[in-house]
Amino acid sequence: MTALPHRPLRIAAASALAFAIAVLIALVLWSIFSAATDQASGPGRVDIPHLLRMTSIQAGLTTILSLAVGMALAWALNRLRFPGRDLVVGLFASAIVTPGMVVAFGLLSIWGRNGWINQASEALFGTAIGNPAFGLSGILFAHVILDGAFAARIMLARLDAIPRPRLKTGQSLALSAWQRFTIIDWPALRGTLPGLGAIIFLLAFTSFPIVLLLGGGPANQTLEVAIYAAVRQDFDLRAAVLLALTQIGVCSIVILIASALAPIPTSLGPSTAPSWRDGIGARIVQTIILILCTIAFILPLASVLFDGVVGGFGRLLAQPAFWWAALSSLVIGTSSALLTLLLAITLAMGRGATGNGMIRTILGMPAFAYLAVPAVVLSLGFFLLVRNLGVAPALAAPYVVILGNSLLALPFAMATLGPPFEAIARTRGKLIRSLDLSGWRQFTAVEYPLLGKDIGVMLALAFCFSLGDLGVIALFGTQDFQTLPLLMFRALGAYRGNDAAAIAAILLIGTIIAFVGLPRLFERIANAAR
Repeated sequence: MTALPHRPLRIAAASALAFAIAVLIALVLWSIFSAATDQASGPGRVDIPHLLRMTSIQAGLTTILSLAVGMALAWALNRLRFPGRDLVVGLFASAIVTPGMVVAFGLLSIWGRNGWINQASEALFGTAIGNPAFGLSGILFAHVILDGAFAARIMLARLDAIPRPRLKTGQSLALSAWQRFTIIDWPALRGTLPGLGAIIFLLAFTSFPIVLLLGGGPANQTLEVAIYAAVRQDFDLRAAVLLALTQIGVCSIVILIASALAPIPTSLGPSTAPSWRDGIGARIVQTIILILCTIAFILPLASVLFDGVVGGFGRLLAQPAFWWAALSSLVIGTSSALLTLLLAITLAMGRGATGNGMIRTILGMPAFAYLAVPAVVLSLGFFLLVRNLGVAPALAAPYVVILGNSLLALPFAMATLGPPFEAIARTRGKLIRSLDLSGWRQFTAVEYPLLGKDIGVMLALAFCFSLGDLGVIALFGTQDFQTLPLLMFRALGAYRGNDAAAIAAILLIGTIIAFVGLPRLFERIANAAR
């Protein structure tokens, strides 16, 4: 590791930042633990076993279904060649940033009591089919739409990485579709499944807006929603704290298990063009799978855009509350993304500057520790912390939301920027040392030109996460301080469906623009700097 450039300032800055994050984690946890021992906080009568059972059931079913759907979709995309394939692959890659509440609203628009399917059924047959969008079925459908697409993109990257000589050997042996899957594909996929399954389970276990919108009542309530209800509806802090501790405990166990498994990189780039064509029977099955999955993913999003346009933006745009919420979302999203970039680059630079495995682990732990603290739990911790410090929550709200969204996006930012920074230090370390470049020159002349697109991807992820987040703002939002997701949730609660549809369409459009535009913008800037 002597080839690594000597960068003590990077290691010191990353260490100081990691320590600060660790202290903040400790303060949040201390606030939660101290509230748990405060008997004056409330009776705390909650049915934790039921909530834990329901949350685990829906997360477990989501994981199984998402892995199955993702594997089938990845198999189809890996084999089929058709015009617009890159666009379809990019569409499924966007699932990682598509706001869950937008998908939930789209399902309500299609399958809800007044949705497209019921309206068509009443017009054709004189009877409605019910309301399958609510309850466990609706929750699973929404989760599988997002997590199944996410799983498919990860598994497609694994299939694309199969060495060409192995494929040529398989083709020379005239392997059938099933033989290729069992002999070539399955060995490439099976190592990914445990870690990917753990991530999907964690995402579903900590899901908030989807369950909040589609839960349909206490029978399908999860820990995350119960925490929100305990604070916002009952102000039963002791119950909320007990639920939060349960949530943290389960998430920590899942993370410990996942950390022992193979890491799962985020795959957002283009897919390799297929070089293997199965027989006609297999291609028919693959085409059917691709069509069904594409329709299932696109239709809720298309319904959101359609309802938003039909409902009309005029009434919404005439409301001052919308403009304040839009401005708040834009400022919070931008500030959160920039703060996430600063934190991630500092930590990634520090990790890339040292070859000591212990130091690298220590620098990474605080960032990934926030995976164990879901959005609503983190919001509760901050709420209790500012309350203990004697600060009015309304005054602290903007800063808490920005910081909370940044910390929640930090694990994804580190997964995006960490490996490239470390690869540059390993592969170009000798050159950097021979040229005697300073740390700043190393960044401007070597790292940034190579990492422009990665930085754009990270900013897009962080901005989109913040733009569609409802978890952190849920406990701090007021009539004077609200974001677009909170305004949309309140519009649904007040039965203003047209307003909610328009807001959902705006959120979706904003997410698409950021997800597509930011990586391309920063890639062009980086290319110009070369």
